[in-house]
Amino acid sequence: MSFIWLARGYQWGFEFLEEGSQNDDSWNPLTVYEDAFEPFIQQDEFCRRVSPERVALRMKDPEGRKDQAGRFIYHDFVLLADLAEKVDSVEDGVEIIWPLVADRYAEVWDG
Repeated sequence: MSFIWLARGYQWGFEFLEEGSQNDDSWNPLTVYEDAFEPFIQQDEFCRRVSPERVALRMKDPEGRKDQAGRFIYHDFVLLADLAEKVDSVEDGVEIIWPLVADRYAEVWDG
């Protein structure tokens, strides 16, 4: 996949669900994520173009899920390459990215 995806679930904390696919041994998804999100870590939802080939996207769970403490679930993505070219807003993320991950997240969110 050409994205990095972090989220938390009903009973589990924030973790990588997708680490991007790169053929480079020096690839570090945590560093890429931190570089993209650090200036905006406190914002609820946003879409920020980091470079021509990277977009940082945070969106509230489109299904309205909350964790066991009642907090909304947010999904953080760093979109790479072709996906980055297609997304310019949170709404684009919901329309384009969410269908790519919705079924997988439904399977793991309460586990």
